[in-house]
Amino acid sequence: MRTIGLLILLFLSIHISSSGTGIVDSMSIRNHFEKIINTDKPRNHENIESLNEVAKYILGVFEEYADTSYYQAFKVEGKEYRNIIGVFGEQNARTIVIGAHYDVCEDQDGADDNASGVVGLLELAKLLKGQELKYRIEMVAYTLEEPPYFGTKSMGSYIHASSLHEDQTEVYGMVCLEMIGYFDDEKKSQDYPTGILSLFYGSRGNYITLVNKMSKGKFSRKFNRSFKRQKLIRTKKFSAPPSLPGIDFSDHRNYWEFGYSALMITDTAFYRNKNYHEETDTLDTLDLYKMSKVIESVYHSILNLR
Repeated sequence: MRTIGLLILLFLSIHISSSGTGIVDSMSIRNHFEKIINTDKPRNHENIESLNEVAKYILGVFEEYADTSYYQAFKVEGKEYRNIIGVFGEQNARTIVIGAHYDVCEDQDGADDNASGVVGLLELAKLLKGQELKYRIEMVAYTLEEPPYFGTKSMGSYIHASSLHEDQTEVYGMVCLEMIGYFDDEKKSQDYPTGILSLFYGSRGNYITLVNKMSKGKFSRKFNRSFKRQKLIRTKKFSAPPSLPGIDFSDHRNYWEFGYSALMITDTAFYRNKNYHEETDTLDTLDLYKMSKVIESVYHSILNLR
């Protein structure tokens, strides 16, 4: 019996050490979600107070970890809205932007869309603090990504991208975190803009996607390679013309507009998550462990970029 007990303990120790918990804590992720989601009113363009409450929380986290943190305020139809910016490695010349939007569409929690991306930013901020960085990292939480402003020059990401262009900032590239928390291992849980893609990418929504346009640029090519090399989460790369439905459905589109190399990291949104833009987009539908692996992969990819 003693021998059997020792073998069980040995098995458990091997299993625990091999699976590990990683460097991103799921409890920390959950705490950030609670702060972002639990506002008195949904954080949409009509509820300025809720947007400002979330913006204040994001700024507070950036202030704890970043070299410099500040609001980028702008006005739309007489109302003031805020992007929140945290800068790391500010002594470096070339800039990498990592962004995610914190507003929601209409009246919903927007856990996956896009509190998940913002939580990714906040966890990355903690990981980047004190690191010796090769690039200047400009982390941005955007507002007004959602309708009715999507696709207009009032998008927070358009305001930010245009400011980089006007300031002649040396931008190496941009990473957009857009819905990174929903995964489904069931067969036929993954849809595509064209059915034939299921032959190449499979029918299970259990992976994260790196979305690029065909002429992706040097930064995106290197980031894709670095991300996949981590092997922390099942990953698919997808490149297509910007005209393909869904490929430009987030903030990276505005960096393409100014000629910057940019990509989107996503769980594919409505092609998988049927809670998209619905009241059912809640925290309990997300896989926080897999989400943590996405965040860790971004972190290591940034550190390992040449």
